[in-house]
Amino acid sequence: MQTLILLALAGLGAQLVDGSLGMAHGVISTVLLLALGASPAAASAVVHFAQIGTGLVSGVSHARFGNVDWRVVARIGVPGAVGAFLGATLLAGMSTAVAEPVMAVILLALGLYVTYHFTVHGVSRGRLGRPLRKRFLVPVGLAAGFLGATGGGGWGLIGTPALLASGRLEPRKVIGSVDASKALVAVAASLGFLLSLGSHGVNWPWVLAFLLGGMVIAPVAAWLSRFVAPRILGSTVGGLIVLLNARTLMAAWSAAPGAIGVGVYVVLLALWAAALTHSVRAHRREKAGRPQPVGERQPVGA
Repeated sequence: MQTLILLALAGLGAQLVDGSLGMAHGVISTVLLLALGASPAAASAVVHFAQIGTGLVSGVSHARFGNVDWRVVARIGVPGAVGAFLGATLLAGMSTAVAEPVMAVILLALGLYVTYHFTVHGVSRGRLGRPLRKRFLVPVGLAAGFLGATGGGGWGLIGTPALLASGRLEPRKVIGSVDASKALVAVAASLGFLLSLGSHGVNWPWVLAFLLGGMVIAPVAAWLSRFVAPRILGSTVGGLIVLLNARTLMAAWSAAPGAIGVGVYVVLLALWAAALTHSVRAHRREKAGRPQPVGERQPVGA
């Protein structure tokens, strides 16, 4: 029971971050499940089954606040579903000994990307209002769906920054559209895991715990997406993902015993603290209306 309560709270926290930032639900959830001893395929399956429900609630909630562009949802969601099905099938066929470090590498890379992107660049406006084309959305959807299934998270981590970087949608509509398309992607990934693992390969109580926690907070997260500071939250979540997966890799490969491992953690913590400090200062400069340092793109604050 304690484990289920912990998972429900984790689902609540992950959806709060995802619904307000447009990313990181799968990564946060998968990292926790792996820490609890789940295999990579089982962890990703639990997350994607739960995301069918949380994605629907989040999408409806974002739509009520006017945060969804349905043309973008259709153009990114369908190729995303194809990529997710292929990724789920591939992951389910890999041995745990191979899949665990592979997933940790993917998650670590995603964490580094998120930390760098939001710390250094924030969120740019670019060419706001211009339509997003299929030739851009289709490959983004395929890549994000495939990586989301194989890495246990990645749909929002790839889709949200890509759409934000295009500068053609308001940040709140990017977040809402990516979240609204997540249910379709989750259905395809879940089908892939179900066909490959069978129903016995999915921990249904864990799915229910994540589902309940996420559905409770999804409307609140959709409302918060209009106010949250993406730069600070992105740096926070990205650094946490990096730290957790660095630990997983060192444990899997026994590459950093004793003092070396401690040294790696100290360096990562110091870099994380520096990233957070930079993000907070940049956000304060923006709110005060002061220009950013040379070389930085203007972010869109909370």
